[in-house]
Amino acid sequence: MSVSETVEQRKETRPRSTDKKQPPRTRFGTWLQRPLASFHLVVTIATLLTLLGLVMVLSASSVEAYAGGGSAYTLFSQQAMYAALGAVLFYFALRMPIRTLRKLSFPLFLLSVVALFLVLIPGIGVEAQGARRWFMIGPISVQPSEFAKVALALWGAHLLASRRAENASLKDIVIPLVPAGAVVCFLVVLQPNLSTTIALGIILAALLWFGGLPVRVFVTILTFGIGTAIILALSAGYRSARITAFLDRGADPQGKGYQARQAMYSLADGGVLGRGLGQSRAKWSYLPNSHNDFIFAIIGEELGFIGCCVVIGLFALFVYAGLRIALRSADPFLRLLTAAATSWIVAQAFINIGYVVGLLPVTGLQLPLVSAGGSSLAITLLMFGIVANAARHEPEAIAALHAGQDGRFSKLLRLPKPEAYSPAKAAAARSEAARRAAARAARQRAARADAQRGRGGVPPRQQPAGRRRVAEVRTPRPQPGRRREERGYS
Repeated sequence: MSVSETVEQRKETRPRSTDKKQPPRTRFGTWLQRPLASFHLVVTIATLLTLLGLVMVLSASSVEAYAGGGSAYTLFSQQAMYAALGAVLFYFALRMPIRTLRKLSFPLFLLSVVALFLVLIPGIGVEAQGARRWFMIGPISVQPSEFAKVALALWGAHLLASRRAENASLKDIVIPLVPAGAVVCFLVVLQPNLSTTIALGIILAALLWFGGLPVRVFVTILTFGIGTAIILALSAGYRSARITAFLDRGADPQGKGYQARQAMYSLADGGVLGRGLGQSRAKWSYLPNSHNDFIFAIIGEELGFIGCCVVIGLFALFVYAGLRIALRSADPFLRLLTAAATSWIVAQAFINIGYVVGLLPVTGLQLPLVSAGGSSLAITLLMFGIVANAARHEPEAIAALHAGQDGRFSKLLRLPKPEAYSPAKAAAARSEAARRAAARAARQRAARADAQRGRGGVPPRQQPAGRRRVAEVRTPRPQPGRRREERGYS
């Protein structure tokens, strides 16, 4: 056998690249091809960020808690309690049917608006540091503006998905959502709480963008929102001082620029590998709010550049997981909800990291699942549970779950089988709801007309000649015995 014949045989036996799609060469790429990969990815990211947050809150808050006359574990125990509450909310959101989420979206939004109004009333809302943002329910403080984020995302996704399915006009899409979002933002500004207002604006912008709003209209609304945020930032003295400190680092190094400067010192002190867990110097009263707004600086000081990259990598991985779920979902409601939730959580994370490293002015937005904050931690875990629930409703995941490929985690939690999205059922439900709404409106119009005629305001409608009025003349139904007598059968 010649060499040329051997080469020809190898060419014939070698598989062609166009004959069959080549499988991923990496283990992670192979794992991502599994039907429930998105679900496990979201659960893993939420677990790792929460555990990292608990460890860093314990490290960053121990000095402040001990200096306050209590135990070094006071703030950590509160954070752990809210983490347990968030885990319950995560599991609750994971089990909730999608139809129930859509039905509860508008009542939850109304409830959040009422709560935002009540928290502004003295005696009901608790004021701290010049802001009235909290309710006190026993030992637990509740911040209704955090709940409003989830409510706006749920109701906005439900509204846009319904209007898109009905081929509604641009006016019918924009008018209900944008004014309602503006009302929520206005109530939050009155607390005042500009950081949460920015988060709500991000959710609203994400809903409008992924909802298919025309670019011209979207840019107009976005420009108006950014202009309003700039005006609000410059209207208060402490906000404008933060912007001045950002633009001129040396303007007020011991005043408004003190936190940002100390955060930069902490990051520089950490180096590549960090000083070691619990070995931060900034937490010894050098960096205010080290366990809250500036916890990323403590991560950089104790865990170094590598620890910062791990945190950024987890949020970047969540971007991939969230957009993957949104693209794979067949339900328009889940697509919009997942995209809005991903945009909100990731944008908030990178705004926090941005002002810690000096790329943005200080806004007060917390690092999701990592910073100390009870309501923020619990609500963010609730949102992660909703995203994980959406991951189980991917078409491939539904087919695998109904085929018995639940996996150990799903069997351990005893999660119900997800229901496949059916456009025909959704259209039938929408038509039935429209029919009921039309019938209800007709009954209301008839009742108003009858009441107006009863008051004598409008004369009764004239009946055509020769037509009997059914309401006034009723022909009695003949009895069977009488009918037989008349016909001569008796």
